[in-house]
Amino acid sequence: MSTEPKVSLLVFFLIWAKRMRWEVPDIHVRALVWLEGKGSLAVLRCFRGFGKSTLLAIYNAWLYYRDPAFRILHQSESDPTAYKTSRDTQNVIRNHPLTRHLLPPNQGTVEQWWVEGAQDFRNASMFAKGILSNVTSARADECQNDDVEVPRNIGTPEAREKLRYRLGEQTHILVPGGSKLFIGTPHTHDSLYDEVESMGADCLTIRMFDQEHRIEAATQTAYDVPFVPEVVFAGIGKHSRLLIEGIDYLKTKTGIAFSSPPGVLVDCYAGQAWPKRFDAAELEKRRRETRTINEWDSQYQLHSKPVTEVRLNPERIRPYNLQPEVRTANGAVGMFLGSTQIVGAVAYWDCSLGKTKSDASAFSLVLTDQRGQLYWHACEGLVGELAEFDARDKIIGGQVMQVRDLVVKLQIPCVTVEVNGPGGFVPNILRQALKGTGCAVREEFSVRNKQERILDAFEPALSSQFLWAHVDVLRGPLWDQMRDFNPALRDQPDDYLDSGAGAIRQTPVRIGRIVGKPTEPRRDDWRPSAGVHEVQVDY
Repeated sequence: MSTEPKVSLLVFFLIWAKRMRWEVPDIHVRALVWLEGKGSLAVLRCFRGFGKSTLLAIYNAWLYYRDPAFRILHQSESDPTAYKTSRDTQNVIRNHPLTRHLLPPNQGTVEQWWVEGAQDFRNASMFAKGILSNVTSARADECQNDDVEVPRNIGTPEAREKLRYRLGEQTHILVPGGSKLFIGTPHTHDSLYDEVESMGADCLTIRMFDQEHRIEAATQTAYDVPFVPEVVFAGIGKHSRLLIEGIDYLKTKTGIAFSSPPGVLVDCYAGQAWPKRFDAAELEKRRRETRTINEWDSQYQLHSKPVTEVRLNPERIRPYNLQPEVRTANGAVGMFLGSTQIVGAVAYWDCSLGKTKSDASAFSLVLTDQRGQLYWHACEGLVGELAEFDARDKIIGGQVMQVRDLVVKLQIPCVTVEVNGPGGFVPNILRQALKGTGCAVREEFSVRNKQERILDAFEPALSSQFLWAHVDVLRGPLWDQMRDFNPALRDQPDDYLDSGAGAIRQTPVRIGRIVGKPTEPRRDDWRPSAGVHEVQVDY
């Protein structure tokens, strides 16, 4: 190996850029300096159109220039995409003045190949594969993940888990002292780039705009903006437009002013990363061809959001951390959440007995107050057999006894059971388990499309923000199910959503008995009532 001094990655790139007659933007210089000095675990987030794959090919050629024995496992979302970077790396090596001697003719394929000076003929200098392909036997000094997170492989929690499982294989492929590089744009709310960053990765994020301010619905003529806006958009998708200063708006001392309220979402930006390439016309074209604001935020501003429209945004749910109390005073019974009186409740059980593609038997309780506010207080996944019996056929365990425990604990007067499919014989067994509690069992047979039921129940509640949820509910699987819910998909995790929707649709149900006292003959009704009065009249 030659001992002559090696040039830096930036110099190596500038030599290539001069040959290609490129004008190098500052953001590329910033990325190249970071790439050379990055740690063993690194994440580079960059907006769409940044040219990251081009930079990555030159970076790879520089790695071989610096050490011909270096081995790279390059993975992308699919084999053909990984081959593109492999082929581009070969092109740089063949034509760069400092590396043109490194790639012998007819050596390997685009999938795997060796440079001159390679010392491991079992593992190629470059091994390019899709992230879901088998690479178990490989060894590498650096594992590169180039846009491995795309809508195709992160559309469901199961797909995201499979992606992470494949990524975990790289830990065993890397030789001691090796490095991992993640490069791309986020495509979901629980992006793997955030996960890697939380592990202490060295991170660089280059957005299209450094500064951003959003006005969700511009219904006024003037708004404060924390910086001087350079680019202002109204709307998203085919009806969006780039607002022109002096015609559509004016800059004020504290923000911007409109001649008339736009009435739509308005985004203000400043600090554009690459203004020579992304001029006003290009920005407006891309904004119009971007279907959802989430897609724009994730692909250009690098926020971890799904690129599809989120129909059910759990961030609109209002959290609380109180337990209901049943209070008796002056012969009257009432239920309270803190100082709020509860006047009704619905319990809904979407039972599951091991049905295909579902592992949750979901039970939800929704309370309601006098103003019609909804409080999603419980969202439990019941486990085990439907019912367990002793030698005398007495129910001693199973899901129905878990329901009984919740009924007594939360003072539930009635449980509605969805009897579609396997739930048809559940009500009779549940009635046996609930004997002595005073809790009734209702049967619900749903004939409407499940996706329509969920949307009809949740969209009005979320848009008007009168849906509250206990913090334990929000910490469970519900949050991800709402974020991932796609009305176009039939097979998706939605058990908890469906049980909550069932409870919301049937609100209100009144509660009238102190549950769990089978010998108590009277009904202690905690619901508000005008009482009983004697009235004297003359006819």
